[in-house]
Amino acid sequence: MFSNPKKHAFQMIKIAIAFLPWLISLYILYSLDSSGTWTSETAHRGKMSVAILATGMTLSFLIHSYFSKIMKK
Repeated sequence: MFSNPKKHAFQMIKIAIAFLPWLISLYILYSLDSSGTWTSETAHRGKMSVAILATGMTLSFLIHSYFSKIMKK
């Protein structure tokens, strides 16, 4: 299977860390909707949703890029 399980586990932890900002942004959107803070009449709801998701995805991309850069060294 895998020749070095510690290396594989470390790689999986780094992938999970890279996904965290994106998952947090999704949870923020979920909590805002489920708590009733945002309604369909909230001004600029779509723009704020896109900004929150874009921020989470950008941070995830940057973290993943950083980890990839470290692995090449």
